[in-house]
Amino acid sequence: MLVTIESDIVPDSERRGLIGALPRAVRPYASLMRLDRPIGAWLLFWPCAWSVALAGLGENGFSLIAWLALGAFAMRSAGCVYNDILDRDLDAKVERTRLRPLASGRAGLRGAWTLLIALSLIGLIVLLQLNLTAALAALASLALVAAYPFMKRITWWPQAWLGLVFSWGALVGWSAVTGEIEVAAFWLYAGSVCWVIGYDTIYAIQDKEDDELVGVKSSALALGERTKAGVALCYALALLLWGAAIWTMRGEMLALFALLPVALHLLWQVATLRLDDSADALAKFRSNRFAGLLMFLACLVVSASL
Repeated sequence: MLVTIESDIVPDSERRGLIGALPRAVRPYASLMRLDRPIGAWLLFWPCAWSVALAGLGENGFSLIAWLALGAFAMRSAGCVYNDILDRDLDAKVERTRLRPLASGRAGLRGAWTLLIALSLIGLIVLLQLNLTAALAALASLALVAAYPFMKRITWWPQAWLGLVFSWGALVGWSAVTGEIEVAAFWLYAGSVCWVIGYDTIYAIQDKEDDELVGVKSSALALGERTKAGVALCYALALLLWGAAIWTMRGEMLALFALLPVALHLLWQVATLRLDDSADALAKFRSNRFAGLLMFLACLVVSASL
């Protein structure tokens, strides 16, 4: 689709709110970072916070959580910039993404690479606050991050790869507190992977028609009419694995009741999900920032009782 008029290529998000208040020349790069859509940073952050909480917080638990929050913001923003650099030609063919800054030509490739380097330097500052084990764990995630944009071209389950990436903070946060990665951290990580597959499958419902047209794969397309059942299974596995993490730390049935609020929230998502309503899918996807908060509170409660 050819767009030449400025009003056709500048999305509403750059005319109002936080991005709209920025100088005009900066706005496309703020959009590259998804400054108007912080949900991705929240979803990357929560596994970090869970692991710090369940591992016992340590001496500087809440300051560590703050550093990890900054790291999640910087690296999620960097990931969006990197993804848009690689997908700029593909994005131009998809209705939902054709107005992204690189796809529409509002941002330059050199500026995007400069922004990516700047965000990576912020990530490096956060990395230097961690102990050696946690720093090495964080660096090990870069290979997964670099490969992610290619997954939707080669597998029907790019959401599974995203789960590996977005859950990695569970290993980083745990090792930042304890200096090692214990069994409970792996249970927490595995549960988060299932959670991510579930919520990103919901997100992919929005793009099914466009993905089919341009030949992009997704779990929502793979599952079709079984999407709700697939999401339900992912969420059930997430709860089971999170329960294993809690049981490893405190082997009492009462501790598992800490998961009840997040379990009810995930049940609500699945029960009310409408497969033919993109707006509903987006709302359910975004509600996972609240699911992440409920899981964080569960980890805090269990840790406080140890």
